[in-house]
Amino acid sequence: MPSRRLVSLAAHVLGAALLLSTVPAVAATAAERRPAPAAPTVEAAEVMPHLQALQRIADRNGGNRAHGTKGYAESVAYMKHALDRAGFQTQLRRFSHDGKDGYNLIADWQGGDPDHVLLTGAHLDSVTMGPGINDNGSGSAAVLTTALQVAKAKLKPERHLRFAWWGAEELGMVGSADYVKNLSAGDRKAIDLYLNLDQAGSKNLQQYLLVKDAKNNETAAFQAFEKWFTDRGLATFDIPLDSSDSQPFGDAGIPSSGFSSGVSDCIHSACDNLANVDPATQATSTNAMIGVVWQFATTKPAPAKPAAPTAPAPTAPATASAATRS
Repeated sequence: MPSRRLVSLAAHVLGAALLLSTVPAVAATAAERRPAPAAPTVEAAEVMPHLQALQRIADRNGGNRAHGTKGYAESVAYMKHALDRAGFQTQLRRFSHDGKDGYNLIADWQGGDPDHVLLTGAHLDSVTMGPGINDNGSGSAAVLTTALQVAKAKLKPERHLRFAWWGAEELGMVGSADYVKNLSAGDRKAIDLYLNLDQAGSKNLQQYLLVKDAKNNETAAFQAFEKWFTDRGLATFDIPLDSSDSQPFGDAGIPSSGFSSGVSDCIHSACDNLANVDPATQATSTNAMIGVVWQFATTKPAPAKPAAPTAPAPTAPATASAATRS
């Protein structure tokens, strides 16, 4: 028989083993309770270089970055290069309008629930009359900066994150409409929310214009943007769904929101250049988009509601007897 000393030693060893076996479960529970990472903030110096690059592209391509031009192609290439380097999976979606090829740039971040997609976008094209630095290089730069912050933080989102830059918005939201039209029913259903940003750096800022999607009863994103701005003492005003690329999504039943810093003094003309953008407003708009994207990216999607039970089909009446037939 073992001695009392050996029995005591064995009991200590067994107790220690049992204690160690519980550590991974405790650690996992603590990790599950860990709060979501706070949204980062950026300075104007982190956003304005993208606008400077778009201005240079316009300068060497006839002063614009319009649909079907070399200026637009180079704008797409600039965005794609930055996203590829950051680790996004990118693709170009070609469409045709007015006999010219256009492109939507789509960038997916790894991870997140593919059945719950948060899509954030901005149109990248300008009009032919000018470089389109505020309309809408500013929105494009803000969305790019948001995406790059996701990569920098190595964010592990709950929802799958997708970012997009649309072509030919200035010709009637052609690029975004083409994207929505070509979504399968499953892909369309998977998009929980679309966020749009059009004109992020207007110099004559009076109030932020928030997209309110009454058609789809979207309130969560609208209220998130409203809270972000009002918490900082910034005035807001509601605008309808059909103000920009949010319209094709809303019309297809995809809840949508977003915002604009307002129409600038110099729009759709040659003077919509770097001087037409206020760096402080650009930084504020970018941080608003980062903040709301972070909020929805790190929030676990609500489970789908179970389908209502189907009522049993009514029982067919018994065959009428010969005596009752007409």
